[in-house]
Amino acid sequence: MTPFFTNDSIVLGLLMLSLAFVFITSSSSNPFWKKFYTYCPALLLCYFIPALLHSPLNLISSQDSKLYFVASNYLLPACLVLLCISIDLKGLINLGSKSLIMFFTATLGIIIGAPVSLLAAMWIMPEMFEGTEEVWRGMAPVAGSWIGGSANQTAMREIYQPSKTLFQSMLVVDIVTANIWMGFLLYGAGISKKIDAWLKADSSAIEELKDKVEKYRASIERNPTSTDLFLILAVGFGATGFSQWITDLVLPFMKTHKDFLIQYNLTALDSNFFWLVVIATTIGFLLSFTKVKELEGVGASKVSTVFIYVLVATIGMEMDVMKIFENLGFFFIGIIWMSVHVLILLAVAKLIKAPFFFVAVGSQANIGGAASAPVVASAFSPALAPVGVLMAVLGYALGTYGGIVAAQLMQFVSK
Repeated sequence: MTPFFTNDSIVLGLLMLSLAFVFITSSSSNPFWKKFYTYCPALLLCYFIPALLHSPLNLISSQDSKLYFVASNYLLPACLVLLCISIDLKGLINLGSKSLIMFFTATLGIIIGAPVSLLAAMWIMPEMFEGTEEVWRGMAPVAGSWIGGSANQTAMREIYQPSKTLFQSMLVVDIVTANIWMGFLLYGAGISKKIDAWLKADSSAIEELKDKVEKYRASIERNPTSTDLFLILAVGFGATGFSQWITDLVLPFMKTHKDFLIQYNLTALDSNFFWLVVIATTIGFLLSFTKVKELEGVGASKVSTVFIYVLVATIGMEMDVMKIFENLGFFFIGIIWMSVHVLILLAVAKLIKAPFFFVAVGSQANIGGAASAPVVASAFSPALAPVGVLMAVLGYALGTYGGIVAAQLMQFVSK
């Protein structure tokens, strides 16, 4: 069904009005709003209002909109650069091994969850599997997507060749299930202290990093001039442009070696988005050792926060809430799969007493990749966004390998 508003100028206006509404009400001293945001984090609302405008209200749609493309290809790389210029390398190292343990646990949860969810569906709803192609082939691209990203998803689709109909059905499951889980993570960020208390986790290293970055920002903070703001934008978008230029030089070389990449399951290296994110992140990291770092004092992180929230709104716009009630059989698979992932994450976090921040970012670095891992990390504190970026890049490297393992397990149990 065609949405009521199809012009991107109008859609962007609605998204910005939604974001302004959330920011104004969340900073209000009104007792109602104070109570409301105690239970509903502002970031979560920035995500769900666009989702509701899409479905069930059908006022906007991402189908013919270029806003997500603009946000993910222009605003996100610029955001990554501006976030990373204030990175504290020593502080990241001091976070310890638990961050990596939870990341790999998240990957393992997706791999194990794939055959478990398939077995559960075969047992509870055997009629789903009668007279149809092998459902596991449609699940294989989801495994690639949930461990790495869209490039890994494409690689898995080419390897296992599900039909177009099955792939599209599982694509809906992928998007909706992942976005619902992201909503829970954003909510959890707002009550992370309670969750950490339940996990008996020591989050002191995270707090120290956050405090150190925030104190540094406070020490160099001053009112920005127009020149400062243009300089911030020049660094962000200049680095984005440079990253795209290098990407345009690298990709043709990668495409000439496509057979090699396929043979060794390195197809993520043939992705424009992969190189764009990696190069932008690297530039931001290198700039953190220069005087450019002082742009943090005139609002670099505030500008990047605006970019993040615009990205959140465009991600929310892609979620069709009503799709949950379609293809319920496939959604049952998705929910069981995600539940296994979550249970394994929480069990390991409880065992090693890992803070919920590592649970959330480790999970989202797998499930959502570079487009949303920094969003979840920044829900805890903008100072922690680089952790999400670095983990997401690691997910790209593992996506196809982990997806193949999951697919082989699903093929085995479906016989």
